[in-house]
Amino acid sequence: MNRREFLAALGVAAVAPQFGCSTSGAGSTVGARRLKNVGIQLYTLRDDARKNLEGTLANIANAGYKEVELLSSMNNFGMPAQQLRAVLDRLGLRAPSTHVEPEIFTNLQPQIDTAAILGHQYLIVASLPDGEHLGLDDYRRWADRFNEAGARALRSNIRIGFHDEAWDFRNIDGTTPYDVFAERTDPSVVALQLDTGNAAIGGKDPLVYMQRYGKRYQLFHIKDAPSIGADHDVELGKGVVDFRRLFAMIDNIDQKHLYVEQETYPGAPIDSVRRDYDYISKLEF
Repeated sequence: MNRREFLAALGVAAVAPQFGCSTSGAGSTVGARRLKNVGIQLYTLRDDARKNLEGTLANIANAGYKEVELLSSMNNFGMPAQQLRAVLDRLGLRAPSTHVEPEIFTNLQPQIDTAAILGHQYLIVASLPDGEHLGLDDYRRWADRFNEAGARALRSNIRIGFHDEAWDFRNIDGTTPYDVFAERTDPSVVALQLDTGNAAIGGKDPLVYMQRYGKRYQLFHIKDAPSIGADHDVELGKGVVDFRRLFAMIDNIDQKHLYVEQETYPGAPIDSVRRDYDYISKLEF
């Protein structure tokens, strides 16, 4: 079962108002702050990057983004680390984090060495293998592996982190695998990255998870969804995630890393990327 088929199979029956996720911001106080740095997950422009990574990064910088989360999980589309760092520097982009596969835990040092070249502070595991079929004990075992790898990486000033997928929020025996994993991992060595859209697609309100684990979230994927339990995402501001309220809940937000991510598009992906930036960079909270 592929990602889209699984999300459709979730079939989460929910209505957005139950979760208080309206983007209207009703009932919330609007402040005068804006994001100082807006980042983007490179997966958003994955097809463009496969064809021309340097040109894609230039388009990202020209759109206004200052940070980019790279894709070591896709070998950064074949560009060597030293060359990629030179491109990033020339374009004025920083790469505080990258997505990796959990298989790196068996051979972590090469990834740490590459992180030093590219300026990464975080190695974020994108998803667990066969995650939609794992049970609660599997999540506990994975949490233990994260704790061990996180302690090793921290000796090199690198943090290991975990990024949520929609299936991490499914109900198993009255709880969710995500909660089991989060509560078993050690906050001193394992960071969490909240993907707001994946939480919504998985049937959960990301604001609830901000209340529950807000101090754990050092990084975010800023993603929108048309409804709670939907099987796809949408451009920012066109769904149900209340980013104004969410941003207001993030302590020390200027020190956190917030990456726009969009996986499906109404037209050319770069056009969505520009509209996403325009929306999120002007949002006051």
